[in-house]
Order: sequence, then C-alpha cells, then structure tokens
Amino acid sequence: MNTPSPRRSLPAGERIWQRAWFACRQAPTRIARDVFSWRFALLVFASLVVIYPLLWVVSLAFSGQQSLTLVRLPENAGVGQQLLALLPLPQQWTLDNFRAVLTEQPFLRWLGNSLIVAFATTLVGLSLSCTAAYAFSRFRFAGRARGMMLFLISQMFPAVLMLIPLYVIVVQWLGLGNSWLGLILVYSITALPFCVWMLKGYFDTLPYEIEESALLEGASRWTIFIRIILPLARPAIAVTGLFAFMTAWNEFILASIFMDEESRYTVPVGLRFFVSDYASEWGYFAAGSILVSLPVMLLFLALQRSLVSGLSAGAVKG
Repeated sequence: MNTPSPRRSLPAGERIWQRAWFACRQAPTRIARDVFSWRFALLVFASLVVIYPLLWVVSLAFSGQQSLTLVRLPENAGVGQQLLALLPLPQQWTLDNFRAVLTEQPFLRWLGNSLIVAFATTLVGLSLSCTAAYAFSRFRFAGRARGMMLFLISQMFPAVLMLIPLYVIVVQWLGLGNSWLGLILVYSITALPFCVWMLKGYFDTLPYEIEESALLEGASRWTIFIRIILPLARPAIAVTGLFAFMTAWNEFILASIFMDEESRYTVPVGLRFFVSDYASEWGYFAAGSILVSLPVMLLFLALQRSLVSGLSAGAVKG
C-alpha cells in the first residue's frame, strides 16, 4: 500500500512569504514560456479553425440581412480594410431574423415535430437497448458473441447504405411513409447498436453480488432490473439517451426521404428551404441553426455530470 509522502519542511531561515515572492517572480517567465511554445500555437490555431465558422453563423443571424456579404468594401480598399472585412462583424446588430423565423415561417411547427420524434426515439431506443444490453451482460445464450459482433459490424457502414432497404421495408411493406412512427422506428434502429454496446460495457462494471443478494431475498429478474440495475446505471443511460436524442435531432437525409408533407417536416428538413435553388435566405438559416442548437446545449448542461461519469466508467471493467 502506498503511503503519502511527508510534507517537506521549510529550510532553516526560509519563510513562507519568501517562497511566495520567489514563485511570483518566476510566474511571468513560466507563462511566457508556455505562451510561445509550439503547443500553445497549435491550440490557438485549432481553436480559430473551430470558432471562425461559428462566428460567421452568429453574425449572419444577428445582422438582419440575408446576404453573406456583411461588409461593403469600396473599390480602392486597402489591404488593412480587406483583412478587416474577413472578421464576421455585421454593421448593425438586430433580432429581425429571429423574429421573422419564429413568426413568419413555420419554424415552431418543425421544432415541435423534431421534439416529438427525438423524445420518442430516445424512449424507444433506451427501452430496447437497456433490456438488450442487460441480457448480453448477464445471461449466457447461443449466439451471444455473434450478436454483439453484428452490432459492431453494423457501425462500420454509413447509414446511407441502408436507405434503400429501409425505404422498402418502412414505406412499401409497413406503409409507414410520411409518418412519425416510421421515422421513429428508423431512428431507434439506427441508434440501437451503439447504445447496446455502451450500456453493456457499463453493466459489466456493476457487481453481480448485488443481484445475487436480491435473488436470495426472492426478487425476480424484472424487479432487479427495474429497482437495482437501472438506478445504478443512470450515468450510462444519460449518455446513451443523449446519443439517441441527437441521432433523431440532427438527422436530415432519412427525414427528407420519408416525409412528404411540409407540416410533418423536422427542423433540419425545414431549414433546407431557406437555402435552395430558389432562395438564399442565409440570415434565416443562421438564426434557425442557433435556435436548433439550444435544446442540445441545454441537455448537455443538464446531463454534464452524468456524461463524464458515464463515459469513463464504461471504459474500464473492474
């Protein structure tokens, strides 16, 4: 067993304020060495690459205009003015684009459709993946290893390859075209393999002795699963639930294929009509994109503590 090292005592004649003064004198040198290092430069470059497009979206949304040109340059503009024009800063800040998207466009209806589909997909996906992951983790049956391998192989191929089979099954065989139920089933099946793998790894970390004690007390498997396993697996359920929600919230291709009526469009499909061959309303598109990102950001903030523990605990078995 490792014992903590004893605290080093101060040398004779050295005081605490002397050590603090020496550390303060060395702090600028240390900060300057970190700032001028290649790691800091690489971090700044990567941050600019990520933040610059986001600044363009925010500027277009609050500019009140629909053109991508935020700054009008004169014909004899100098180099400094041209470089300044690269900064996405609108000439005036206004909420006209947000007001028009929420009042003049059917954006709220698309948002409601996305919320219904996303929450239903999360509920169905978690119900199927929790039971399947618990069965793969606790029970031994024929085809267990092959089933998990099939789940893993299904993640190696893009979802576009399943577009034609899904369309034939959902639209032609089941007759669920242009319906939320068909879209929910497709999204749930798409998110199922990752959710099962994630939850199965977390269930493996839970001690089986707790279930044995409950079995000796006369509890059934279903009672153990509902009363013991699911409360202990809240972090992993939060991670998989967020993944299932984002799968349905951000998906565009399948929703655009299965949905025909404008009143049933989800938000990604509806935003497409702001920028098309017949219209280029970039301000509406940017404002709608910011509004779409708000529910996901709120979920991340609400589930932040569970996300960290759920992602780390399922990675190591012990």
